[in-house]
Amino acid sequence: MGNVLASAPPPPPPPQLAPTPPATQTPADVSAGDNDLNPGSMEELHKKCKEVFPMPFDGVRVVITKGLSNHFQLTHTLNMSNGVSVPSGYRFGATYIGTKQTSPTEAYPILYGEVDPQGNLTSRILHLFGDRVKVQAGAQIQESKCVMAQLTTDYRGRDFTASLTLGNIDLINSSGVAVLHYLQNVSERVALGGELAYQYGPQVPGYEIAALSLAGRYSSPNSFTLSGTLGNTGAHLCYYQKGGENIQVGVEVETNLRVAESVATFGYQVDLPKANLMFRGMVDSNWTIGAVLEKKLLPLPFTFALSGQVNHVKHATRVGAGLYLG
Repeated sequence: MGNVLASAPPPPPPPQLAPTPPATQTPADVSAGDNDLNPGSMEELHKKCKEVFPMPFDGVRVVITKGLSNHFQLTHTLNMSNGVSVPSGYRFGATYIGTKQTSPTEAYPILYGEVDPQGNLTSRILHLFGDRVKVQAGAQIQESKCVMAQLTTDYRGRDFTASLTLGNIDLINSSGVAVLHYLQNVSERVALGGELAYQYGPQVPGYEIAALSLAGRYSSPNSFTLSGTLGNTGAHLCYYQKGGENIQVGVEVETNLRVAESVATFGYQVDLPKANLMFRGMVDSNWTIGAVLEKKLLPLPFTFALSGQVNHVKHATRVGAGLYLG
């Protein structure tokens, strides 16, 4: 509920000034000691575990990325599928990264936009004000209507992060969502915080509803991380372990008390640098198995991807192949 745009297809990553993307780095102007103490935002609470899981796709996907300069990049995406996960068709994207460079891997502002031939638009803007305040605004327009709008402000203190998200605020119909996040480092290894979500509008039973969740994370010196959230709607637990130089594993358990359902997912990632290959796989308690294999075709700037997902209960199968240029 904290991210109104979470259900939207993720946009291609912005052009990189260095090998790692700049989306979630802490400003470099803050001292190194502050970087170690800041726990990050609530959206990053389960990040390490989530990054291990594959993102299967179906059909054929071709992505061509062209950098026009150090600050401007164009992306052409062609999807040919049944449209279950991502709509089939062509999309054109453009990304601009500004000149306010806070570290070798991060610069602001970041402007991203993607449009298809029907005029459907997805856009996002990120900017850093000063050293600690980061603002992100996003919107989605479909069939000439703004279906999603979101504004997030993060304040990163020395040992805490406070965030406020406003989503789909409609002053005419008196509806919208507001989410307040707070995450505090209470020790070198332990971070505690909470989320307060408030939604109001005619479509909400009783016109308004609020939900409070508590969150925590423990980071071990032995390369494992345990994180979780607990609220009146359910619980979300994640475990991440770096098993070696090239192996990472993650376990996720989500419980929804409203529908009395729990889902457990096990995922892993294997990196083979000498073969320029990365493999991600997962299996969950709903009998779903999925995997994505990515192979860099060096010295050409190409990456070939194979994807597959099978649900043995629903007898549903998804198979995909992708080629990324640039």
